[in-house]
Amino acid sequence: MNWKDKALDILKESLTPIPHELSEMDWKSNLSTKTDRLAQHICAFSNHQGGGMFAYGVNDDATFTVLTKEEIEKIVKHMGNIAHNNLSQAVDIDHAVLEYNGHPVLFVYVPEQREKPIFLRGKDYHESYCRANGQTRKMSELQVRNMIATSQGLSFEERIAKRDLTRNEVLQLLNFRKFFELLDKDTPKSVDSIMHRMADYGFCIGEEDNWSITNLGAILFANNLNDFEGISNRKVIVRKYVGTNNRNTLREQFGQYGYAVGFEGLIDFIMKNISTESIEVKRKDVAEYPQIAIREFTANALVHQDFGISGINLTIEIFSNRVVITNPGAPLNDVNRLIDLPPNSRNEKLAELMFLLGFCERRGSGIDRAVAAIEDMHLPAARIAKEEMCTRVTLFPHKELNDMTKEEKIEACYQHACLVNEDGMSMNNQSVRERFNLKKTQSSVASRIIADTQEAGLIKAANTDIVSKKFMTYVPYYA
Repeated sequence: MNWKDKALDILKESLTPIPHELSEMDWKSNLSTKTDRLAQHICAFSNHQGGGMFAYGVNDDATFTVLTKEEIEKIVKHMGNIAHNNLSQAVDIDHAVLEYNGHPVLFVYVPEQREKPIFLRGKDYHESYCRANGQTRKMSELQVRNMIATSQGLSFEERIAKRDLTRNEVLQLLNFRKFFELLDKDTPKSVDSIMHRMADYGFCIGEEDNWSITNLGAILFANNLNDFEGISNRKVIVRKYVGTNNRNTLREQFGQYGYAVGFEGLIDFIMKNISTESIEVKRKDVAEYPQIAIREFTANALVHQDFGISGINLTIEIFSNRVVITNPGAPLNDVNRLIDLPPNSRNEKLAELMFLLGFCERRGSGIDRAVAAIEDMHLPAARIAKEEMCTRVTLFPHKELNDMTKEEKIEACYQHACLVNEDGMSMNNQSVRERFNLKKTQSSVASRIIADTQEAGLIKAANTDIVSKKFMTYVPYYA
């Protein structure tokens, strides 16, 4: 239904059976000289779901007044000027003269704006207006906060996950004790102090006993993500398969906690399922993958996922010969530059909080730590794949050098060069031997790997004046 058909329906509803103004429509007999009040009305309709409209030619007693052509032109021009010049942003309005029961009525339509709230020009958000019970009135602070959080122009973290809650309901839904534990702070004794501290971090907004939980608060500290309809599909799924394919699932776990609440348990669960049992002296689990790498790549997947993509879950899949971590959203940086470039995060607030709470390293260092841990165990390099709708990181257990493909050796050599370069040094034959756990007598093997990596265009000589390959040093292609 277009707005003109809607206008006639709303007018009919407001006039029958008992005349009364609706929140979607304001009757006007003629052009008011009160420009400020008209600006408030336009502001309110801009913030109203579905927008709203003025009906010129309808009197307060529900009778009709005939407007002249000159009056209509004057009204349209004046209202257009107010909409463009008197609000926090220009609002494009529309108009039409439509007949209702034989009476011509000028309708001025104000569409709902995408980014809200709209407020009076030269003022701040506290001069925002809304429609309620057929009247225009100033928004309360809580209404302003809720509208900011639900505006389509806001980030995922700032939007509302659950609204109209009491303080006790907020504290039942969020694990506030875990929040203070992670901050290494004592939990405040008063509910007011707890609520205001959590509000300071953007986990909830409200006043008195009318509160809303933001997506940031829910995704980090939910006791159960199923309590939040809009983000219940953001659970982390861990699957362990029999063998090297996904045809037979041995074990499956769906995380129910918010990321901050359940992160350590998630990492423990993954590590237990990727370890092998050694019984040489006594039974103990021996990790085939470095926990640092599992931790960093998992945290990276949580922080950098695209919450706007549905249908792709954040999953950790454990096979007998690899671990695959998948998150919705392609990486924003070139996958060949993830070690040296600072991360370009989709979710800045989430990334900041995960760092503050101790789950992520400082910006840009997490991938470095993961790659270094993989090198320390002499494992094949992590494979980071950029796909159209997701990012896939594949980790591999130990392989003998002879079992590695040429591509795997090249990728490991390139990542080693990137890591060494970040430390302010250059890669050489000796460092490559150490990376692959080669003996000094195997320098020719290291030279072959270096040559293949250079031929692939991923590294270059750091000093072209040196002729001997024994003393040659190398840096990544971008250095």
